[in-house]
Amino acid sequence: MREVDIEPVPLERLAALLTPQRAARLRDVATRSRPLLSGRVVWNVNATAQGGGVAEMLQGLLAYGRGAGVDTRWLVLDGDPEFFATTKRLHNLLHGDPGDGRRLGPVARRHFVGVLQANLEHMAPLVRRGDIVLLHDPQTAGLVDGLRALGAHVAWRCHIGRDTSNALTEKGWAFLREFIENADAFVFSRRLYAPSWVPPERLWVIPPSIDPFSVKNRRLDPGDALAVLERVALVDAPFEHDGLAFTRRDGTAGRVRPHANLFVDGGAPPPDARVVLQVSRWDRLKDMAGVMRGFASSLDRLPAGVHLMLVGPDVSGVTDDPEGAEVLAECRTIWRDLPGKIRERVHLVALPMDDVDENAHIVNAVQQHAAVVVQKSLVEGFGLTVTEAMWKARPVLASAVGGIADQIVDGKDGLLLDDPRDLTALGEALDRVLREPRLSDALGEAARTKVQDYFLGDRHLEQYVDLFTRMLQP
Repeated sequence: MREVDIEPVPLERLAALLTPQRAARLRDVATRSRPLLSGRVVWNVNATAQGGGVAEMLQGLLAYGRGAGVDTRWLVLDGDPEFFATTKRLHNLLHGDPGDGRRLGPVARRHFVGVLQANLEHMAPLVRRGDIVLLHDPQTAGLVDGLRALGAHVAWRCHIGRDTSNALTEKGWAFLREFIENADAFVFSRRLYAPSWVPPERLWVIPPSIDPFSVKNRRLDPGDALAVLERVALVDAPFEHDGLAFTRRDGTAGRVRPHANLFVDGGAPPPDARVVLQVSRWDRLKDMAGVMRGFASSLDRLPAGVHLMLVGPDVSGVTDDPEGAEVLAECRTIWRDLPGKIRERVHLVALPMDDVDENAHIVNAVQQHAAVVVQKSLVEGFGLTVTEAMWKARPVLASAVGGIADQIVDGKDGLLLDDPRDLTALGEALDRVLREPRLSDALGEAARTKVQDYFLGDRHLEQYVDLFTRMLQP
């Protein structure tokens, strides 16, 4: 188990983006939190420090928490491939998907318990009576009872789920229930994700948020975004700048390195190409393969000069997702089978994970450079990549599933696919937004306003303080 370093960020930086009323409320909440949490540590525990939405959210929220004077810390689990294969199976089951199809039998359960017991032994000298622990997602479920025995107040937060349960979701919850049912609180992104046995008085609904000042979400003007893509060879243009600096999350200076091999398949598009983009993990439920098939089958009707870019992480850098390499390999097979004229318009990109701030800066640039951002998930707990693109005023085309439906009103601040498997509808929607610049601009501006109003960190922090207040009541 290891602790992730978090540098404090003053709340005033976030308050500067808010209306005076919201800024005052945020300051009041911070003032209320200090005596409430004085002498306590607020711990967050999850499975990875990089390569996923939970890790990105924690970076911003914990930095603001520290800036507000709260002692908040972040621990990352130790696990092995067998453990993460089990937790990925649980992840898929809670989404109603069979995943690898293997059983959650006694052997898997025994190993799951053993790995988490080893992590609990690491935490035991650190966690004090009265501390608060937020455990994130199925990977941490087996820590609940042990931490409560230490005298900690424990909330289990689940970032995934499915609006309607089926036999697979029930199987996943049946495995998890014994490990989590004694938690002091349960936090879900949507109420519909909570299983029926969660007591209503312990159920909290807290949607995710983004940090507008994170490396991934800071404003880049179009020229700077293009310069980043030139620097890392994601567009076919010479790099003509002395260097490209960016500010890391800890405030120090970073510099984009040259990269010559980020394309797994496909060469770089020209700098004036209109890019249809999906950024996500190589996860079957994100359906990168379906995006590729839908784009390929619709290319004849799309405007000239349109390219598709599918961007995911270097799979060797995401240790808690054992399916990543398999999904990327499947996408590469589909790409190789495309006709040559279509294949040259499709680009598979794997971004390095050895420098998470540089990775975030590149994602920021490619999102801001995109003509349309797609998130064609088959199921989705929330969809932070949707929020990120909306904040950048990009027109977003996404599946009307899970938390995405809480972010986008179809035709107002984005476009929704009623059926994420309908590739014809995907092509028609792409054609519409690419051919109608007024629509594209209107969707993008409304999207940014939606995020400003509902999905920034001040709302998230306020809800956490309400949660902690309730957890600490005698």
